[in-house]
Amino acid sequence: MPIINSSKTDPNKILPIHYPWAREYYKAGVANNWTPEEVSMQKDVEQWKATHVLSDAERRLILYNLGFFSTAESLTANNIVLAVYQHITNPEARQYLLRQAYEEAIHTDTFIYCCDTLGLDPEEIYNMYTRIPSIREKDEFVVELTKSVFDPRFTTDGSENIQRFVHDLVGYYVLMEGIFFYAGFAMMLALKRQNKMVGIGEQFEYIMRDESLHLAFGCDLINTIRAESPEIWTSPFQEEIVSLVEQAVEYEKQYARDACPQGLLGMNADLFCQYVEYVADRRLERLGLPKRYRRENPFPWMSQATDLAKEKNFFETRVTEYQTGASLVWD
Repeated sequence: MPIINSSKTDPNKILPIHYPWAREYYKAGVANNWTPEEVSMQKDVEQWKATHVLSDAERRLILYNLGFFSTAESLTANNIVLAVYQHITNPEARQYLLRQAYEEAIHTDTFIYCCDTLGLDPEEIYNMYTRIPSIREKDEFVVELTKSVFDPRFTTDGSENIQRFVHDLVGYYVLMEGIFFYAGFAMMLALKRQNKMVGIGEQFEYIMRDESLHLAFGCDLINTIRAESPEIWTSPFQEEIVSLVEQAVEYEKQYARDACPQGLLGMNADLFCQYVEYVADRRLERLGLPKRYRRENPFPWMSQATDLAKEKNFFETRVTEYQTGASLVWD
């Protein structure tokens, strides 16, 4: 049973499993379950209301990231539910997409929780994409990239349409979830490392961990479609994907400069830009494409936030080797 172009109306015959990797992503998502209300925001409220803890630059950075992510998570949810799901016809892959859609709902709920807890104006946060050019440009870039799958007449029949579908999957999974989120992740976790806004920082850690799973699933999905339809992976198409990655990197670098123009303690926009380039090379490698930037990772501590075997220890309020009961291994 191929991963696309099978029957869309058969009962969900999830057994036998044809793609064990899709099943494993589903199980990993369940094991990593969390909700924003589990994270204390008391210290964040105190710091946000204080006049001497956060600089104007840090407040700007926080608002920019809440503004971008609040709309970006809605875009990702729309992509899954309204477009990708109907074209991916394999049952176990669809099961993971349903799990991912739930996680996107959790991420959206996170920003509701943050706005409510800090007393932020939701109009200011959710309309930033209309006021801040670097946020609007990123959103518009992804909307343009993924418009094919939203066309009600679009199908994945034939090599040309499969190629268009993979193009849109790259736009959604690799560029949106794999590049556009990562400067913001680094900024918020850099604040947390300074013991500032640690509640929001912990929630961003969880979101980043989820997104790392989403990205890995998306790359395996793309590579599976490639393997089943190798004729689509032409040299011009590969060059097009590299070009799209380069464009996404430039959009994300501009966003980094806008959100953090004055830098943080020991960090500045140039370092965030280097991190985006490092991340982009990893995405290219995951698709079997050559590196473009060859940057070293300026933030090696960021890898700690994506350890998928980690959960929160609520007594220590930090990430440790804890998982839900169903995923524990007993001696």
